[in-house]
This record gives sequence, structure tokens and C-alpha cells, in this order.
Amino acid sequence: MRRTMLLLSGLLLTSSPAQAAISAVVVGNDAASVQYQFQYSGTPAFRRAYIDVDRNPSTGFAQQAIGADYLLENGSLYANVGGGWNWQFIKTVTYTDSAGTVRWTVARADIGETATPNDADVVFQVEAPLETSAKYTHVYSGGTTPGTGTTTQYTASSATFANPERGFYHHINNCNETDFVASTLSAFRTNEKITQVICVFYLAEFKNSPISQAQLERFQRQANTVRAAGLKMIVRFAYTTSESGDDAPLSRVTAHLDQLAPYLSANSDVISVVQTGFVGAWGEWAYTQNFGNLGNVSQTDWNNRKAVVDKLLSVLPVSRMVQLRTPKFKRTMYGTTALSAAQAYNGSANARIGHHNDCFLASADDYGTYTNTSVEYPYLSAETNYLAMGGETCALNPPRSDCATALSEMASFHYSYLNIDYSTPVINGWTSGGCRPEIDRRLGYRFALVSATFPATATRGAAMPLDIQIKNEGWAAPFNPRSVELVLRNTSSGAVYRLPLSVDPRRWLAGTTTSIGPSVTIPTSVPAGSYAVLLNLPDPAPSLSTRPEYAIQLANQNVWEASTGFNSLQRTVTVQ
Repeated sequence: MRRTMLLLSGLLLTSSPAQAAISAVVVGNDAASVQYQFQYSGTPAFRRAYIDVDRNPSTGFAQQAIGADYLLENGSLYANVGGGWNWQFIKTVTYTDSAGTVRWTVARADIGETATPNDADVVFQVEAPLETSAKYTHVYSGGTTPGTGTTTQYTASSATFANPERGFYHHINNCNETDFVASTLSAFRTNEKITQVICVFYLAEFKNSPISQAQLERFQRQANTVRAAGLKMIVRFAYTTSESGDDAPLSRVTAHLDQLAPYLSANSDVISVVQTGFVGAWGEWAYTQNFGNLGNVSQTDWNNRKAVVDKLLSVLPVSRMVQLRTPKFKRTMYGTTALSAAQAYNGSANARIGHHNDCFLASADDYGTYTNTSVEYPYLSAETNYLAMGGETCALNPPRSDCATALSEMASFHYSYLNIDYSTPVINGWTSGGCRPEIDRRLGYRFALVSATFPATATRGAAMPLDIQIKNEGWAAPFNPRSVELVLRNTSSGAVYRLPLSVDPRRWLAGTTTSIGPSVTIPTSVPAGSYAVLLNLPDPAPSLSTRPEYAIQLANQNVWEASTGFNSLQRTVTVQ
């Protein structure tokens, strides 16, 4: 039979669409059926999905640049039989509408979908008042065996997120002189999406004595404030800001590191990385009275420099990396072969020594950062896949310091962080040049859900098939350990069950897509019931593992839960 639309729905052809009421769109499928879902506000009488299975806007009912061949309205499925608002009832379908979320399950055969073409356009709508979504294109997952998995695809976001251990950082004051203020640090995170500060801690008054207890306590206080504010810090110790290089000898550096050891260990949870420091002006290893000044570095001087790095590595927890100021320093002391994937994260010195460039783009050789770019560029590009890379700019140097080279080298050398406060003319040039938003987004890692495939039901004590596809759209991978959990949250009681997944996000390299799977075992301790399924990437430190500020937000629309730090997979599973 033919169906006649209520007069009110004549507005569909002329009304300007609004999208505020429709959100959290999810479309998934298995071999037998398609699932449509969205969230809405208000109390509309009609919930609709327009489906264009041939993706031909000239056939079917015209709506938001598609030609709908089928219509879901509340619990009914209709086929278009005349181009305009002319629909034939087909059947009643599986349909739920609860707490502002509507879901349909439709047999693929009922909408003539046979995976040719392998996609469909969908527009969602509620009425009244009339609200219409933008077009959503669903790519079918293909040959999943019926009952073993439904695939959900996710919409990427272009927003900048306050994710830990990446992005721009602030350099406020010398860390040994001025205390951090928690409200200021929190505002960095909330207002600027900045999650790191640098703590450059000068020890000038202790070149001939132990570090005072008052200053050790100051370092602890700084770490406490950073932790309270939900940030992390990049740490560097140094003795001087003078090009006279009046630093301390190796024996004093070693003694000071012994004093600092318990503080570095106790606060490693909020330390992103430690720049090697200690030697020379600003701890940058150039102007020094004790370790071979500028180009006059003897083998003994190199041995002493290496002793500083080795000592720092020994007192710093093995989960944390250090950084050297130039590729030459590491290549001279630890060998010229770039760190490989097989060697990465094995706890060796090579696997824990990254790089920082504090004159990024300032000249042809970045003010002496490089001595032979033909060798050092490919070396740095290769090993920063697995090591921390960051720094700051120090001089305006167009066109090298402009957007084109900046973007190219940040990508090639896998930059995770940069100083937003220096040098301001260079940072401003990226803003005026139009590349600043991309830098904000892509410094470090940026993980986006692509799809998730798992069944609607699971059995306690048994393996549930699982395939979560995640793409790293950033320029680097995380350089510190990171946990991954599948979270089940009971839809009635709210009880949460965390299922650890045996994956390492440090291996999710820039530009690659990773599969999490192939299964996860549902513990027998999980009661039978209905569960929302979420993904959690928390900080592994016990002090931070339940704090949402330290979890990773995925770069997708409508998945992040700021109150928990979980990312919703927008699906439920029934545990039996």
C-alpha cells in the first residue's frame, strides 16, 4: 500500500536544516544487517533515517544532497516509489527509542544492499521541531560472519585536544626561583589545551656544595603543583646562564644526581622527559669550563660527558627518557647507528636517549645543532620514531622558519613538543602563515578511531572477537608507556570493569593504522547484563591511572567522556 505523509511534513522540502538536536551518529553492519543510531534532544514525534543505497542523488527522495531510496520512520521501513514524497510500507523493523537515543536494525536484503556499491549515504532527522543532520556516508564492512561482529565507523574531529605529553609547552620562570601556581597551570590546560610546562632548575649556588634541603623541597613542591593541576613537566638541571660556562665538575654533578635521585623517582609520574642538562650554559653543552668548551672536546671530555648521561639514566626510572641537545652528542658517545624497531623500549641507553633542538629552524644548521645534515637528518628521522623529540625555536629565519619547512621537519623528525613562549616571532609567523592549527593538532601523537568490530553478545569466561582500528594522525608516537583498556560499564548499575589489552601505543607510529584484537576474554567476574563498551588509554602510573586529565582523548566526534577519561565506542554488548 501507499502511504500519505501528514501535512506538517511538507516542511521537509523547504525548511532550512538545523543540526543542534542530532548527535552521536553511529552506523554499523555485519553480513546480514545494518544498524543505525543517533542521539537527539527534545520530544519529537518522528525519528527518521533516509537511506540512499545507490548513492545517486537524482533517484529517490531528495534530502540533504542525497536521493533516499528507503526511509526509516520510527519502527517502520518504507521504499521510495516515485521520486518525491511517495513511500511504500515494507515492514516493521527492530527499533528502540530510550533516553534520547534511537536505534534501528534492518536486514541488508530489505534495503536491497548487497555490498555493490560498498557504501550508502544516510541523513537523519527528527520532527517536531524539524532538525536534519548532515549527510553521513557509511562504508560497509563486508564479509563479517552474521552474529560474530558488527562494525561501527567513527567520525574524525579537527579539534585540538589537551592530551598528555605532547603539544606546545609553557616556559614561565626558572623553576628554582618561582613556584608554579596550580590555577595558572590548570588554565593552560583548560583554555589553551597545553598540558606541559618546562622546569629548568638552576643549581648555581651549589657548584661547590650539596643541594640544600630547601631547594630539594622546592623541586618536590613544583612537582606536587604540576600533579594537582593535571599537567606534566619537562625537566632540565643546569648551573649557569653565562657563556663563560661556569658549571660544575663531574664529581659534583654525580653527587647532585645522587641527591636528586629519590625526587626524580618519586615524581616520574609527572615527568614527561628529562633534558640532559648540567653541562655548560643553560645546560646545552656548548659553553663549559669542565667538559671541553665548544669545539675543543678531548676524549676525556667526551668520557666525562657520557658519564653525566649514564649517571642520569641510572637515577631516573627506566620508564623515562632523557634528551641530548644535538645528534652529534649521541652519535659520538653511543654509536652512529639509528635506533631500530627491534631495539626500541628495551631499557638500554640507546633506547632511552632522545633529542631536543633548541634552535629549530634558526639557520641552515639550526645554530650548530647539525654538523652534517646529509648524515644526521636520516639518522634523526629514523630513530625519532621511537624516541622523544622536542625543543624550541630561537630566531626568525625566513623562509626556513616559515610554515613549509616547519611542517616538513616536524613530520620528518617526529616532534612531540615545542615551546610556545620562545621565539615569539617564529610562532606568530606560523599563525599568520596559516599552519598553526595543524601544528597544534599534530605535535606528538593524535589517535583517531576508524572502526570497531565486535558482536552484540559475549559469554563470560570466553573470548569475544574484537577488531578496533586506530589511526595515528600525529607526527609522533607516545614516547612513554601507556596502558590500553576495554571498559565495560553496566547500563543499569553503572559498575565498571576494565579489561587490559596487550598492545603498546608507543608502537602506533605516525601515519599508520593499528588493529587492536583479535579478541578479549570476558572475565567470569563480570555479571550478566547489558554493558556500554568504551576504550580507555590511561596513564599507567597508579597515582594518575584514574585521573581523566592524564588519559588520551581520541580525535573523534562524540566519543570523549571528560568526567571519566573514557572514549565511548558508542555500542553496547550483552554479557551472558
